[in-house]
Amino acid sequence: MATDDLRLRDASAVLDKAAGENFPVAPFFLPRAWRDDLMAVYGVVRLIDDIGDSDLAPEAAHARYLGLDPAHADDPPRLLDAVEADLGRLFDGGEPGHPLVRALRPTAERTAVTIDPFLGLIAANRQDQHVTRYKTFDDLVAYCALSANPIGRLVLAITGTTTPERLRLSDAICTGLQIIEHIQDVAEDLRRDRVYLPIEDMLRFHVSEADLAAPTAGASVRALVAYETERARRLLNEGTPLVGSVHGRLKLLLAGFVAGGRAAAHAIAAAGYDVLPGPPKPTKPRLLREAGAVLRGEG
Repeated sequence: MATDDLRLRDASAVLDKAAGENFPVAPFFLPRAWRDDLMAVYGVVRLIDDIGDSDLAPEAAHARYLGLDPAHADDPPRLLDAVEADLGRLFDGGEPGHPLVRALRPTAERTAVTIDPFLGLIAANRQDQHVTRYKTFDDLVAYCALSANPIGRLVLAITGTTTPERLRLSDAICTGLQIIEHIQDVAEDLRRDRVYLPIEDMLRFHVSEADLAAPTAGASVRALVAYETERARRLLNEGTPLVGSVHGRLKLLLAGFVAGGRAAAHAIAAAGYDVLPGPPKPTKPRLLREAGAVLRGEG
């Protein structure tokens, strides 16, 4: 297979994961330019996360595209360093080596997207290599500032709607969404030797990691999950005014994000806060009701 074909195959394998995300990456109702930019950003974001999670296809040539010896294809720290260098080349006007980073060039040239959000995501994935527990809720929020908040900032940059207040509101939404995702994925994360429930809260509710490994949640785990879910809800509510600050199709997109988080929180509650058998999933009718409430400005 020709080199260009291999690059297209490897890039497409990353981009194809968009279909499995919790939220549509580039919904059909958005302008074509926004959809193209969102997919270009998604490609790099997914690449960074897949490196951090060691989820890249083993037969792919990502290390070689990034200028590394294939012997380092399973070395997340080296790969993350190489992605950072490749992004630096792009934003400095040079020629990056990875096809997904190269595909970001039109977005970098026509929008306000900068390297900073990507550096935050790289820092989060570096942190994942050696930090698997968080002592306090503030520690978890600081991690979300790296792992989640850059996504909202990229959306605002692509749509040309960035202001200091919108950044603050977007950060609250993204952190809330990330915490809800962590709550949904407690069992899966534990299998990866990661726990995103703050240690101080686990101690407060008398929850051990052995309790989190059980097939179903006992009363203490359910109480802890309810407590963290309410914290995430408050963050979503704090950020919801962002939706009313914009107009048109962007308003629909942001309302969908907030509604998705609210509906997921409702699904967790409807499951009796037992997330251990698997992630509680919101129903489509609930998602539509939440979207309508967000668009109407209801809390």
